[in-house]
Amino acid sequence: MSVAKIIEIISGSKTSFEDAVSKGVARASDSLHDITGAWVKDQSVVVAKGKVTEYRVTMKVTFILKAAAPAKAKK
Repeated sequence: MSVAKIIEIISGSKTSFEDAVSKGVARASDSLHDITGAWVKDQSVVVAKGKVTEYRVTMKVTFILKAAAPAKAKK
């Protein structure tokens, strides 16, 4: 049996929403192992002087928790 956990992250890109998703998943995988999926919850843009300067996504990332190590017997 496996147990999964879901966390919420925000990622940004100067290029596109798709790039923001890719960068977010790549960065999350630096510290989380066994990522099984990501759901884009929200998208937004940063605007400066009438132009889009950054694309942002809020994602829920799902990953599998490692099995707990067996407890050591006390002597």
